[in-house]
Amino acid sequence: MPSTTARKKEQSTAAGTSPARPTLLLAWYDRHRRRLPWRAAPGEVSDPYRVWLSEIMLQQTTVKAVGPYFEKFVARWPDVTALGRASQDDVLRMWAGLGYYSRARNLYACAVAVTREHGGVFPDTEEGLRALPGIGPYTAAAIAAIAFDRHTMPVDGNIERVVSRLFAVEEELPQAKPLIQQLATTLLANSRAGDSAQALMDLGASICTPKKPACSLCPLNEDCTARAQGTQETFPRKAPKKSGTLRRGAAFVVTRGAELLVRSRPEKGLLGGMTEVPGSDWLAGQEDATARQQAPDMKGLSRWQRKVGVVTHVFTHFPLELVVYTAKAEARTRAPTGMRWVPIATLADEALPNVMRKVIAHALG
Repeated sequence: MPSTTARKKEQSTAAGTSPARPTLLLAWYDRHRRRLPWRAAPGEVSDPYRVWLSEIMLQQTTVKAVGPYFEKFVARWPDVTALGRASQDDVLRMWAGLGYYSRARNLYACAVAVTREHGGVFPDTEEGLRALPGIGPYTAAAIAAIAFDRHTMPVDGNIERVVSRLFAVEEELPQAKPLIQQLATTLLANSRAGDSAQALMDLGASICTPKKPACSLCPLNEDCTARAQGTQETFPRKAPKKSGTLRRGAAFVVTRGAELLVRSRPEKGLLGGMTEVPGSDWLAGQEDATARQQAPDMKGLSRWQRKVGVVTHVFTHFPLELVVYTAKAEARTRAPTGMRWVPIATLADEALPNVMRKVIAHALG
């Protein structure tokens, strides 16, 4: 069996033997490109703001989920200057439900930086883009290619899958990323870099899907190593995922008539700056009695009532179980320091993460 180094050399050599691939990809893209709200129509120049906004939103999220949020954002903040002049609280409220909330904070910080430091104009190079808050190597390459037609290839999950199958990359992710990046670059056309990248993204999303890829419709099917081997669905190779340790805690839902007691989470850390009901620490192996002791200390409350069942939620690094307690406050009960009363009728306008929406629905349902 050839060594890893030898296989990489073979794959790199094979990459240079099919100069028709970029041409075939673009011809397919011109016929089958997806219509997306952030994508410029054929012949139009891409708007860097819309490209950047969509790329940040699409991280760890699907096109279907992002669509309505993108439309809401551009309707309220049609350009980066408008977004940069907004408040972070407003941005978090608009983002609520989309998850991975550090993206929303980075989005706002980036908009402020572009507005104040660059006159509302995005840098047009990967280097300049990477200097902005929240823009890493992939996002910088995507914006540079799609918005400014820089000769670079961003590699997202769709492109990883296409390339790993096309060249039958045996190395497991994430170690295979540098090799996949190198191989993906061979699929760039001499011009239309942004279209080359979007062609691969669309190919992965619509044809070269994780399960049951439609290989007969693929423009590169005659040149795909995995298809020739009949091993398409086994790529990309991935190391087994490690599931995090279950954490447990309690959530305390206090109502005062038609109002709910909430607070804002610390700016830094998980769900930073988002709105939540008071709760205990989230710890592995935490006993219910220990979590219950962290209830807010308030006068004029009815007895705590424990709701039947638990609320479950899965974060990237750990699953969570929350026991939910409810209590009612007297009419003039003041909110404890750092907390506030908000009308239950306006909760949709609060920056509540999904886990808190589950808690409130469980408590008030």
